[in-house]
Amino acid sequence: MTPRFGRLADGEAPAEGAESFATLLAEGGVRVERIASHRAASPAGFWYDQPGTEFVLLARGAATLGFADGVRVMAAGDWAVLPAGCRHRVVATSADALWLAVHLPSG
Repeated sequence: MTPRFGRLADGEAPAEGAESFATLLAEGGVRVERIASHRAASPAGFWYDQPGTEFVLLARGAATLGFADGVRVMAAGDWAVLPAGCRHRVVATSADALWLAVHLPSG
């Protein structure tokens, strides 16, 4: 088996108001994803409600996540564990927000 290498900062840059997603690794039910956000926000009334736990690290930029009981402002280097079924949304991101997300299998 040959190792693979990459750079999180390399990849598609989304248009303003959008996000781009790239799977870096998918194995054993785990998915590691690069998410680039450019002044993005979830649509009004939209909530993520995922079947598995998600770990997110904001590697660059700034972002605000929304939850039923409030918001959490994040800066580069901040991370969060979003348990399965934790309803959340992207309230806002900076133009250069870059995330590393790890999605665990449900169950």
